[in-house]
Amino acid sequence: MNSFSRLFNLHHNEEDPKKVLEDIIKSISFKGPNLWILACAILIASVGLNVNSTAVIIGAMLISPLMGPIVGAGFALATYNSNLLKKCFKNLFVATVVSLLVSTLYFYLSPFKDVQSELLARTSPNIYDVLIAFFGGIVGAVSITRVEKGNPIPGVAIATALMPPLCTAGFGLATFNLKFLAGALYLYCINCFFICIATFLIIKYLKYKPVTTANENYDRKIKYIISILMTLMILPSFYLAYNLLREKKYTQNIERFIDTEFGRNGYTVIYKKINYNRDPKTIELAFLSKKFDSTEIVLLDRKLNDFGIENTKLDIKQNADLKKEILTEINKQNSSLSEKDLQINELQAQLNQYQINDPKLIKELRILFPDIRDIAMGKLTNYAANDSTSLTTVCIYYANRKIDESKLYNWLKERFNDPNLWIIHRETTK
Repeated sequence: MNSFSRLFNLHHNEEDPKKVLEDIIKSISFKGPNLWILACAILIASVGLNVNSTAVIIGAMLISPLMGPIVGAGFALATYNSNLLKKCFKNLFVATVVSLLVSTLYFYLSPFKDVQSELLARTSPNIYDVLIAFFGGIVGAVSITRVEKGNPIPGVAIATALMPPLCTAGFGLATFNLKFLAGALYLYCINCFFICIATFLIIKYLKYKPVTTANENYDRKIKYIISILMTLMILPSFYLAYNLLREKKYTQNIERFIDTEFGRNGYTVIYKKINYNRDPKTIELAFLSKKFDSTEIVLLDRKLNDFGIENTKLDIKQNADLKKEILTEINKQNSSLSEKDLQINELQAQLNQYQINDPKLIKELRILFPDIRDIAMGKLTNYAANDSTSLTTVCIYYANRKIDESKLYNWLKERFNDPNLWIIHRETTK
């Protein structure tokens, strides 16, 4: 037990608390060189987001000094250092405003205002962003309290991604896109909160002595105020994390529903939009070729509850003109692809819905039914009397004589989840 405790002992190689405080004070200042470095880093990150270059964005995050005031705020809260806390909040506010101004100016002047995937990734926070920020904050706090600092801080700056959300918020301001602005600032605040909370917990665990003055009443008042402030930060943050976890689970249930009800039946989804914040929530879908009648849509809507998807309405887009608009929107979102690439992807999607390419299945089939010499499988479009269409699995087997087709039918029906499976026998010449 003692050896286990020593293995995870955070007091090993610990820096003197006074030296840690000095280093934190140096890292929170945004004057002169630090402000220039921040502005240049924001410009580099904005260019990286503009041209969709992950490498450029990572480079900008490496030189960004934004972590200092956030880690410093967590340290100040844990040690009841009101003066340091004020400086941290003030400098973080200055850094945030400067970052927003620089990124907004860049995107306003830039002739390229296409929405790239790197920009879109910074507009919708999820539970993973909370986890990354929290554990990144732990690494940052542990690092600043070591004698040998090592190189975790640059890694934390990259992992927690503080700069890209600010740049995306600047893009939202420059293009008057309030959705981008709100989503990006939301992600930025999540990162700041959870890095700060993680730092607070590590400093508390290391039992750093609180700052005291000769005035005991003043000290008690400061402890009381900071304790309330910390509570006001922690409780909403946990509630926020819980909501993001619920949203992630909701999205996973939708993916499971789409895969079970559409993917396994060969229906290609070309458009999907989940409106989680509406009441009721909605799932908008459009398909490449499949058309659903009103009865089928009602049945599918009822099946949502079976997948744990509550208070949600299914909206299937089937109007031809509307589908063209949706495809145009998809093409805009994939602007990094050429028109030729998009056409190839669309043709490949059409081809995939008719193909059955499963070598493992063929191998199993030859073992179970050795009399079959050759087999051909694929999907055909079935046109119903009510003008609806669906895909039907067709299996043509070549054998000298008929096999037990009911056994083959039941086996393939389970594999393809297709009750309308067709089996056709063709004799082979000996």
